[in-house]
Amino acid sequence: MNHDQVITDTRDWVVKAVIGLNLCPFAKAVHVNERIRYVVSDATEPEALLKDLARELLALNRADPDEIDTTLLIHPQVLDDFLDFNDFLDAADALVDELQLDGILQIADFHPSYQFDGSAPDDIANYSNRSPYPTLHLLREESITRAVEAMPDTAAIFEGNLDTLDKLGHAGWAALGLKT
Repeated sequence: MNHDQVITDTRDWVVKAVIGLNLCPFAKAVHVNERIRYVVSDATEPEALLKDLARELLALNRADPDEIDTTLLIHPQVLDDFLDFNDFLDAADALVDELQLDGILQIADFHPSYQFDGSAPDDIANYSNRSPYPTLHLLREESITRAVEAMPDTAAIFEGNLDTLDKLGHAGWAALGLKT
């Protein structure tokens, strides 16, 4: 596995989809200011990924937010199956509690086969959370609070994403040329 290629593919997705389609209006500032840490896990088992996740949660908590505001923990060799990935999220959230980081950090999730509950696998709305590789996005609660204060109607983000993706369609997504 080529870590540089995994990071390049993930950055490409952040730039073209997350920022380019404005799926997350808060992503541009941290990207432009180079405050996103990209980490590739070599884990091949969920237990090893939990260890990597613990290390990265603690590292993000210790880091200066002006240098590292958020971390993308990319794990291309484990939890390829979306249902297994989804089940793992309970263990990830429990780890945040165990490390006493609840209320300080939280985890968002992205996966190449992401599927919202009740949606069809090919529903374009799922692409709002589809990434090139299974990815855990570690976020500072403080940053989320600031972002919400700057944009009080955060519920409109999801609705806007659905509208954007509906207009884009599968052909438009494919034209982005992303690894998915």
